[in-house]
Amino acid sequence: MTTPELHKILSQMQKLNSSDLHLKAGSPPIFRVNGEIKRSNGNPFTSDDIKKLVDECLNEGQIKKYAERHDIDFAVEVEDIGRFRVNAFKQRGLCSVVARFIKNEIPQTKDLLLPPSVDKISSFTEGLVLVTGITGSGKSTTLTSIVDQINRAKACHIITIEDPIEYVHKDQKAIVNQRELGQDTETFLGAIKYALRQDPDVILVGELRDKDTVETALQAAETGHLVLSTIHSATVSQTISRILDFFPAERHDQIRTLLIHNLRSIISQRLLKGINKKFPRVPAVEVMFNTPPVKKAIEEKNDAHIEEIMYEDKEEGMQTFNQSLISLFKQKYITSEEALARSPNPEALKMNLSGIFIKNG
Repeated sequence: MTTPELHKILSQMQKLNSSDLHLKAGSPPIFRVNGEIKRSNGNPFTSDDIKKLVDECLNEGQIKKYAERHDIDFAVEVEDIGRFRVNAFKQRGLCSVVARFIKNEIPQTKDLLLPPSVDKISSFTEGLVLVTGITGSGKSTTLTSIVDQINRAKACHIITIEDPIEYVHKDQKAIVNQRELGQDTETFLGAIKYALRQDPDVILVGELRDKDTVETALQAAETGHLVLSTIHSATVSQTISRILDFFPAERHDQIRTLLIHNLRSIISQRLLKGINKKFPRVPAVEVMFNTPPVKKAIEEKNDAHIEEIMYEDKEEGMQTFNQSLISLFKQKYITSEEALARSPNPEALKMNLSGIFIKNG
C-alpha cells in the first residue's frame, strides 16, 4: 500500500458519505453508509497491504505497541479530506482496520438533534457529566459538541484526555489542551491526576474504564471541577449499576454518596436509522439531571425509579428513551417500526403511539 492508494480509498469514503471503512485481508474496501454495509468493487487487500498502510500512519513507539498488543487506536489527518479515528487489530493472525470519518467542523448540539436541555450542561461549573451508550452510538461526538459550547462561551481552561484525539479544538474564549493516550500520556488515570495540577476548569476523560479512573474522576468533580466522560451502559439507570460494579459491595454506599453529591447529569443515547436524507442516522436520547428526587432514588437504591422521575419531570429537561422516540417519529425523522425495534419498552411505546400514555414510557 502506498500513501496515494490510502488517499484514494479515503476519498472514496468521503464521496460515499460513509461513516466507517473496513479493511480486511482477502476483501476489497468495505464501507458503512447510512448504517448499512456496502462492499466495493475494488481489488482485495492482503494482510501485508494493510500492515504497510498501518505502519505508514504510526510512529516507532506505536508500531512497537501494535506488534506487542495486536490492537491499537490512533487518528489520521489527510489533507483535503479530513480526520479519521482508526483501530488496527489482528483477526486469525491477519491485519484488519476499521476507520471512522470525523468531519473537520465540530457539530453543534442542534445539528446532532440533541434535545435543547443538553445545552444546560455547558453552564455547569463543577460535577460529573456522563454520556453513555454502546460503541458507535455517538458518545464522543456529543461530548465534543458540549466542549465546543464551553469553549465558545467561557474564559476557562479545558483539558481533554482522549484515545485517540478525534476532533481538534481551537482556542476560542477558553484555553484547550488536548492529550492523547500513548502520545502525550500513558493512562487516563495518570492524566487525570496530573490534570488536577494544571489549573483546569473542565476535564474531559475519554472513557471511564476501571475503578481507579471512576474514583479519581469523582474526586476531581468533588473538588470543584466539571468532569465530562463516557461509559458503556445502555440506559441511565444501568449507568448507576455499571459504576457500582467497578467497586466491591462494601463500598457501594460510599460510591452512592459520591454520586448523590457530585453527579450532575447522565445522557444515554443510541443511534437509529433515519428517513430524512439530511439525517440518515439520528440519536434517541435519554436525559437525566440529578434533581432532589433523583438523589433520593440513588440514596434509597431505587435506581429503577429514576426512569419514572425522568418521564414525569419534563420541566427540568429530562426525558426517557420512549419520549425521545415519540418526538423523533412525530418529526418524521424515523419510522414507527424503527422506534418500536429500538425501544427498551416497546409495549409501552406502542400504546404511546396510539395516544395512550402510562408511566415508565
